[in-house]
Amino acid sequence: MKTILLPTDFSSNAKHAVEYGYKLAKRIKANVILCNAVVVPAEMPQAGFIVWPMEECDVLMDESTEELKKLKAELSQDKDAFKPLINYYNEAGTAADVVNAVVAKKKIDLVVMGTHGSDGLSSFLLGNHTRMLIDSISKPLLLVPAQAPDTPVKKIAFATDFKHPEKDLESVYDLVPLARSLNAEILLTHIGDERNPSPEFNKWIEQFINEVSNKADYPYIYYRFVKNDRPEKGLDWLCEHGKVDMLAMVHRPHNFFDDLLKGSYTQKMAARVPIPLLVFPAKENNYSFKN
Repeated sequence: MKTILLPTDFSSNAKHAVEYGYKLAKRIKANVILCNAVVVPAEMPQAGFIVWPMEECDVLMDESTEELKKLKAELSQDKDAFKPLINYYNEAGTAADVVNAVVAKKKIDLVVMGTHGSDGLSSFLLGNHTRMLIDSISKPLLLVPAQAPDTPVKKIAFATDFKHPEKDLESVYDLVPLARSLNAEILLTHIGDERNPSPEFNKWIEQFINEVSNKADYPYIYYRFVKNDRPEKGLDWLCEHGKVDMLAMVHRPHNFFDDLLKGSYTQKMAARVPIPLLVFPAKENNYSFKN
């Protein structure tokens, strides 16, 4: 992995995510780009909207630039042996549009951004801009709740319902370089409502784990079954009792992560998620982590 994009709106939660992302970059020896989306009022008059003069828009951009410079200076004060190269970028537009523009222009491997709202991850996930970003982004997106500790990541849980095992396999392969850089375990977690998985399934999952470990040349990949007929409850239990530092999931249409985003229970579950959530786009979006 070479470059991490750190979008920010300069709020306290966003600053926490930037600090988390910067420390992650130091651990995996990656560089960072700070990014701010400047919301500029519409240029054409619309009912109910006030059009700002161009001079005011220039002021907003200048203020954004000054804040990015200040944030860069704060991050650059650390005395560690490896200090990531820090660049910054701002542009007028929505957060989703600006982030996707930077991803398209720069060689970004991972986007790390904070959550917003007093109830943590829930309000961020339910926001239209974030849904648009999750649906459109072509790179892995790490969502960092305000309460997430910035301690080293030692275990990453990859949650799946195994309805698309071949696609899951590809995403796990893409997760391995990040886990290897962090010297972290990968815990493949199947959330299902079966009382006990069948012997046939247990045999299949054993072969699945062996295939992943051998092909990825990474021995620290394990499996755990979590029984629950509601995915959000299973994830809640995993985050509370599984001793994991990061939760990873694939977002594709009509899988259980998509259901979490749209379901009425998202707010109840996500508000309690205390760890970063790594969202992989569907594999057809053609991304990959790189060492």
